[in-house]
This record gives sequence, structure tokens and C-alpha cells, in this order.
Amino acid sequence: MDFICSRSTLSGEVEIPASKSHTIRAVSIGALAEGESRIERPLQSADAWAAVEAYRMLGAVVTTTDTAWTVTGAGGRLQTPENVIDVGNSGTTVNIALGSCALLRGGMAVLTGDAQIVRRPSGPLAQSLNDLGASARSTRGNGCPPFVVEGRLRGGETSLDAAASSQYLTSLLINTPLADGESRIRVSRLHERPYVEMTLDWIRRQGIQLEHDDALTEFRVPGEQAYKPVERPIPGDFSTATFFLCAGAMGRNDITCLGLDYQDTQGDRAVVEYVRQMGAEVAVEDDRIRVRPKQLQGCEIDLNATPDALPMMAVLGCFAQGETRLVNVPQARFKETDRLAVMHRELERLGAHIEELEDGLVIRQSDLRGAEVDGHGDHRVIMALAIAGTMAEGKTRVRGADAVEVTFPEFANAMTLLGAEIWSVYE
Repeated sequence: MDFICSRSTLSGEVEIPASKSHTIRAVSIGALAEGESRIERPLQSADAWAAVEAYRMLGAVVTTTDTAWTVTGAGGRLQTPENVIDVGNSGTTVNIALGSCALLRGGMAVLTGDAQIVRRPSGPLAQSLNDLGASARSTRGNGCPPFVVEGRLRGGETSLDAAASSQYLTSLLINTPLADGESRIRVSRLHERPYVEMTLDWIRRQGIQLEHDDALTEFRVPGEQAYKPVERPIPGDFSTATFFLCAGAMGRNDITCLGLDYQDTQGDRAVVEYVRQMGAEVAVEDDRIRVRPKQLQGCEIDLNATPDALPMMAVLGCFAQGETRLVNVPQARFKETDRLAVMHRELERLGAHIEELEDGLVIRQSDLRGAEVDGHGDHRVIMALAIAGTMAEGKTRVRGADAVEVTFPEFANAMTLLGAEIWSVYE
């Protein structure tokens, strides 16, 4: 499927779907807990379903409806899966489940995913699991899936480089409380700190005890603990809202995002301040955030904590006077695609004045022109390019748009309701 987009004015309200990061944490912790968990308003998307299927294969019983999921946990007594666990395109699931597979008391598990997943490195996490008593090995010896995993986590000490992904540390923090003994984790480099803070909030709410320093570089996690069942609604996803918060700041648009909790732990809530810093008019009220354009000014923004915002912030930079510098985000190269290279290439096809740095992008004010661009199977790149297409002269065709199923299957419908001229075409 492709998207075809034409210049449009976007105006109105958009209901933001539930957080992917929260939903997958809820599923994994519910599956490891004793008793029945209830997850209200979960994200209904391919990535979330991948987590459900992975933990079903590990012994959890998951019942789903459109409004709530119930998870009867295995209580740390996971079962050996009968087949290969295929996480599709979900990097969060492959990393968290990799740690959970290291809790097996017998047998082994094999984890794999789609063509993008088998190129995404998880070697540092696998090495830490090995340090702590399990056996996790990449079948191709390159630190990427497929992985063969055997338990069991006994505890001990490990050093972890979490520069490529905070998910490595999240996996250890979620799973080591169920190890046979105490785990000590030292972190040499940590990017995307807010995602780790989200994980810490989750596990503490569910009864887990641990200690760490303020810099999140040293952790002591006692073993033989137990999770309490989950009972909470999932808030709206600021990573998905990023596309509409930025779109509201462009042209003659006027967009209100609904369903967001500005007090939530999601790091991408910082995008509200990014668009405000660039000059947009922003109003936050209860669960509503309205963004309207004023004259935007380019500036330098450190995206280390918010790498998922990079594709759409790069588009926004095209509409700001002067120069916008998106910096300190080298881990963007290790997402579904190398997002620095991809956004450089595709926005340049639309006429953007853009430069690629080792750890970021430099964008100058540009008049975008419609063109054929490639979404590279990356949901965030696709949504960013589609919105760019509604601001460009002429028609823009975004190839491979079906990857939006990963986080926001209703993206095109939401855009249409805002007034976008966007069509889904199948060949």
C-alpha cells in the first residue's frame, strides 16, 4: 500500500491512540505477575499484538477485546514455547521477551522477527543475560536476531552499554527481579533515559524493590521477587502525537490532540516544548493539547531522550526560518531504519535543504515539492513523509505505507478527518 497526499489544511481534533511503550510493558509485566491483570484501553496495533502472542507462547493466558485485555500471568514460571516466537516488527517485544526467555527452567526459546528486526542489534543485552547465568546466542553470531535462549537467570554482575537502545536496560530491569539471586547492573552509556524511568515506574507500581543511583548507571536488583497484577488504563501515546503536534505548528493548520496525560512518564511529551520553543502557539488543558502556527524559528534541539521524534521534527524544520539542528541522537541509526540517513534522503527528494551529521540533522527553511518517496517500512518515517506531503506543492506518493499498522492503523482516517487529502492505493 502507498499513500498519495496533496497540499491540505489540517484542522480539528484527533484522538491519539494508546502508548505502545506502556502497552508492551503492561503485557510483559502482567504475563510475569501472579494472578489476573486487566489492561484498559491498550494499543490495538501490530506491535502490541506481537507482545501478546510472544507471552502467550511463554504461558500467559491473554484475553482481548476492543477496550480491555486480561492477562493471567505465569507468575515467573514460564513455559517452553512450542514454536519459534516471531515478534514481527516489534523491537520492544524482542528485547523484553529475550530477557523473559532467560527465566525458563527447562528447554529453550527461539526469537526472531521480520527483515528489519533481524538487522537490529541486541548483542549487549544477550551478553548481559549470559553474565547473569542464562545462555542467549545469536544464530548468525552478529548480535542480531534470531536468538536461541535458555535459562536460567541466577543473578550476579554485568556491565551494559545501552547507547544503541534503552530497551536493553528495560529488559534487565523487568526480568531480573524474578532471577534466582541478586543482580547488579552497571551501565556505561545510556541514551533515551525517559524510557528507563518509565520502566522503573512500572515495576515499582507492581511491587518490585530495587536500588539505583541518580545517574541510572548502577542498579541492585534483589531476586526471587513477584509482580503484583496490573490494573491500569494506558494513556495516549506522545510518540504518535508528535506527528500532529508538529503538524499543528505548520502552514494554516490548527490541531487539538485528545487523550494525552501531560504528567505521564513518556519522554516524548517534550515535543510539546520543542514546538513551543520554535514559536508555535501551544495550549495544554486536561487531556487536550492544541497547537496553532506562528512564525517558526529554527533552533538547536537535543533529541537524545526522544529519538522517535526525529522524523517529524525534521519535517517541521523545513518550515522554520533559519536553521534547525537536531543533535545528539546517534541511536536513531539503529531503529527500524537508519532514520538519519533515510530522512536526509527522502526529504531531499521533496526539495528540503538538509544535511546529515554523524549524530543528527541540520535542516534549513525549504519549499517542499511533491515527489515519490520511500517509507522504508518504518512507520514513523511514513507518517512524517505523509504529513510533509500535505504541505508540499503537488502530489506526494509515500511507498510502503502499510507499515503504519505497527503503531497507528487508523492514521490515514485520522488525517482525512482533519481535512487532509490523502488516499491509500494498492497495487
